[in-house]
Amino acid sequence: MFFLFQFVFLKKLIIFQSVMALKIIDYGTKEYQQMVQLRDSILRKPLGLSFSPEELEKEKNNILIGAFEDERLLGCCMLVEEGPDTIRLRQMAVPDDLQGKGIGRALMNFAENIARDRGYKKMTMHARKNAVGFYEKMGYKVTSDEFQELTIPHYVMEKTL
Repeated sequence: MFFLFQFVFLKKLIIFQSVMALKIIDYGTKEYQQMVQLRDSILRKPLGLSFSPEELEKEKNNILIGAFEDERLLGCCMLVEEGPDTIRLRQMAVPDDLQGKGIGRALMNFAENIARDRGYKKMTMHARKNAVGFYEKMGYKVTSDEFQELTIPHYVMEKTL
């Protein structure tokens, strides 16, 4: 399953058109390797951390989602079942130079639609403190006190789907 979104960018009165494809990524593929590299560079390396083979092995049963322009990965996230009605968003990553262009919003909408289609009623996440505003705009509510995860402040957030 994948969806296409068309964006029009204006720069110096020249119109550039770009098509973004959102799709589920298969574990172990070239696209999955791009996803791991993107997440590592955005979410782990700045904290002095890296993924262990055991962590990556656990992703086999997750729903892996990517936003692509041609073969270039623009952003990604994954969904992990927490219970029969609840799914958790993890590892949302969009490069800094692409933030504010609608990629994160498109990934979230796509992920929520997949979750709904699979019968989940609630989506949760451990949101980094600096991303709480983005998720609030998407309709998520903070449901915990601040806590430390991977050395930085987070909040549990959730939304009824």
